[in-house]
Amino acid sequence: MRDDSALKGRGAVTYAAPPRGRAQPRPGRRQPTTPPPVTHPGAWWTWSLGLATAATRTTNPLLLTLLITVTAYVVATNRTPAPNSRSYTAFAKLALAVILIRLLFAIALGSPIPGTHTLLTLPEVPLPHWAQGIRLGGKVTAEGLAFAFYDGLKLATLLICVGAANALANPARLLKSLPGALYETGVAVVVALTFAPNLVADVQRLRAARRLRGRPDRGLRGLLQVGLPVLEGALERSVALAAAMDARGYGRTAQVPASVRRTTTALTLGGLLGVCAGTYGLLTAEGGGYGLPLLLAGVVAAAAGLRLGGRRTLRTRYRPDPWGARAWLVAGSGAAVAALLTLASVRDPGALTPGVVPLVAPTLPLWPAAVVLLGLTPALPTFKEPS
Repeated sequence: MRDDSALKGRGAVTYAAPPRGRAQPRPGRRQPTTPPPVTHPGAWWTWSLGLATAATRTTNPLLLTLLITVTAYVVATNRTPAPNSRSYTAFAKLALAVILIRLLFAIALGSPIPGTHTLLTLPEVPLPHWAQGIRLGGKVTAEGLAFAFYDGLKLATLLICVGAANALANPARLLKSLPGALYETGVAVVVALTFAPNLVADVQRLRAARRLRGRPDRGLRGLLQVGLPVLEGALERSVALAAAMDARGYGRTAQVPASVRRTTTALTLGGLLGVCAGTYGLLTAEGGGYGLPLLLAGVVAAAAGLRLGGRRTLRTRYRPDPWGARAWLVAGSGAAVAALLTLASVRDPGALTPGVVPLVAPTLPLWPAAVVLLGLTPALPTFKEPS
């Protein structure tokens, strides 16, 4: 028999046998880890719409720039490798184009804001009498450009907030969270929302391929040669999506009694009419007494109609996204920014809407700025949700 003690004395290496009954990990292989908690896509849309609502309450360029910075930082810290996460850059470029177009319109067509600081004078084109109030050319004032810049920056901030929601919320996962009555409408909306991110991804991929082949990817010629493959890819994806939806039985409905269908229609239409009438009452001074009760009754009736309408949809949800503590935190931070900035616009409108006549430099109000910084809550270190 072989003597192992002699081998030990000569410097040989011995290995201990693993204990029985317990599997040993393979060397060089990563062990599976628990996936991080996933935020509900509806929470991201609530957060972004809250920031967009806050942007509508101010024209202060410092506050609007702070809102854009908050969305950019949250997207940078929470984005995923999915194709929809690349859409934020495209929305930012579109927002910059909106500001430039608004300034060009103010220069070429004039501004309704009177000003005393003339920057330049363009040749003015005489217009017929029926075009009163419109001019081409003339004086370009600093007050008019400032007003146009504030107005364009507000619209640009709204676009960037929508781009942040597109980059953070997966449209396919958002579709799973819709009520059954809105499923078909949700599919159309999801297809429309995924068109822009996929289009951006296709353009980037084709431009990179052309650069590797030494062909131009900029200018009008490059745009024309990239546009045809992009449209061809979009058509192929549409055909594949239609085939997949048909194979999965999309559009099939269950048989429900006629009384349920009539009740669903009455509740949905009545609820929508109640929401419209209640909103009109809240916006007018005379309808302050009946506006809020009518609005709440309309919301309840519409929700009941959607609940009953979901019986006609034959579908199941595989691993639905939970609305946990992180989702409440994300959605609540956006709603808090919208509510507090709306309150600030009522309490101190001068700080949130700086005047341009006379032309003064905008100042950053402290507590509205602190309210905007609440939107950075989703960028905090994530916490583990209870399983």
